[in-house]
Amino acid sequence: MRIWGVGLGELTSLTLDHIYLAGLPLVIGLLLAIPLAWLALRTRLLYAPLIAGTSLLYTIPSLALFILLPGILGTQILDSINVLVAMTLYTIALLTRTVADGLGSVPDHVRQSATAMGYSPLRRLFAVELPLAVPVISAGLRVAAVSNVSIVSVAALVGVSQLGTLFTDGFNRNAMGPIVLGVVACALLAVLFDLVILVATRAMTPWLTAGRAS
Repeated sequence: MRIWGVGLGELTSLTLDHIYLAGLPLVIGLLLAIPLAWLALRTRLLYAPLIAGTSLLYTIPSLALFILLPGILGTQILDSINVLVAMTLYTIALLTRTVADGLGSVPDHVRQSATAMGYSPLRRLFAVELPLAVPVISAGLRVAAVSNVSIVSVAALVGVSQLGTLFTDGFNRNAMGPIVLGVVACALLAVLFDLVILVATRAMTPWLTAGRAS
């Protein structure tokens, strides 16, 4: 079966590659952004350098980063690890400030109450502050997810296989079918990522749903 000149098997393979290259860095970037944001909030002298420094990562052109990373990491130009590292850096750039804003939005009296109950700073972070910051973090994560889906497609220019390959293939063959299919597939994938994050957010914040219902 072919869709706009592209075999279903090929489309499935490219989609799975795209999910891997855009999704895994989203998770890793979030896990790295949390301690960075927490450190920035706990050490005020580090707040500006950490937030500004991580934000500057997003100004690096993606194509340039895909080309430079093999020389830095000692990998091959077609190695997917280059894309994973690049997308992780972009995710950190987008999420560090968002996580810091989310943690900073937790009321002081809530932190003080947790401390009075004997919570250590780390336990308070995971048991109190992060759960309350989920809605803010989720909003930033949704932006990062859509951004990742979009930027990953650029890696097709250096030969890394994913949905962006449909753009280069269509251009080389002067065929609009693969290009349109690639655009549609990327858009649907971005919507899928967004829905997954929304569902996860609702599952982690049942009190918000209960509040709306009442």
